[in-house]
Amino acid sequence: MSFWIDTHCHLDAREFSGDVAEVRARASANQVMHCVLPAVAVANFDAVRLLAHQFSDSYALGIHPLCVAEAQDADLQALDAELALRKSDPRLVAVGEIGLDYFVPALLQSPLRERQEYFYREQLKLARKHGLPVILHVRRSADKLLKHLRELLPEGGWRGTGHAFNGSEQQAMEFIKLGFKLGFGGSVTFDSALQIRRLASGLPLDKLVMETDSPDIAPHWLYQTARQRADGQAQGRNEPGELPRIAGVLAQLRGISPEALAAATSANALQAFPKLKALLPC
Repeated sequence: MSFWIDTHCHLDAREFSGDVAEVRARASANQVMHCVLPAVAVANFDAVRLLAHQFSDSYALGIHPLCVAEAQDADLQALDAELALRKSDPRLVAVGEIGLDYFVPALLQSPLRERQEYFYREQLKLARKHGLPVILHVRRSADKLLKHLRELLPEGGWRGTGHAFNGSEQQAMEFIKLGFKLGFGGSVTFDSALQIRRLASGLPLDKLVMETDSPDIAPHWLYQTARQRADGQAQGRNEPGELPRIAGVLAQLRGISPEALAAATSANALQAFPKLKALLPC
C-alpha cells in the first residue's frame, strides 16, 4: 500500500494550537504516514520534539532566516548543545529550517542580510559537525545558498531538502548534484505557477519530495485573494491531510499515477533523511 510523507510541516504553529490531534488524525486517515516538523527558533525546539514523539513523527532543529532579527548569538550555542543532547533521539532527523530569504525587504538590507548569512553558515557547520542532513529555506537566494554549501561540503556530501523550491532548472540541478531532494507542495496547484510546475513536471522523479509547509502555502482550493479576504472570506488553513490532493495535481502533471508518485517520493524522503528508515515500515 502506498503512503505519503510530508517532509515539511509546522504542527507547532499557533494555527493548530486548538486541534492539532485532529489535524494529525486527518492526515493519517489520508495515508500521510509521517510528518517532518522543522523548528524555526530556539523557543520552539521543545515543541517540535514533543509533537514528533506524540504523533510518531520526526523533527529538525534550526533557526529560520526570518527569525534571525530576534535571535542571539548564544542561540547558535544552544542549538549546538541541543543537537548533542538529542543525538541518540531517533526522531531528530535534520538541522532546519535554515537558509536565506532575499524576498523580505528588511532582510535584504544591512545588517540583517549579513546576519542571516552568518546564521546560515554557522548552522551548516553544526549540521556537518553532528552528521545531520539540512532543511533549506530557499527564497530568491539559491546561488548564495549553493556557494556556502560548496564551501562547507562535508565528506560524503550533503543530504536533505530544498524546501518549497522555486529557483531555476539550472539551480535545481546544482542542489541535486550536492545531494539534495527538492520539495514541492501547494504552489504546484496554481495554474499561474508556471516555473514551479515546469520544475515539478520535468525534474527527475527520484529527486522530488512532497511537503505542505502547513499551515502556509495553501493549495488553490484553500486560497483566498486579498479582495476576497477583504470581503470577509476566511483564508483556508493548509494541513498535512491536504498532501494527497496536492500530490494528485503533480501526478497528473507528470502523467503518472498518484500511487507511483507516493512510492517514489516516500523513497526519496528516506534518502534525504536516513534516520527515517528506522521509523517507517518500509
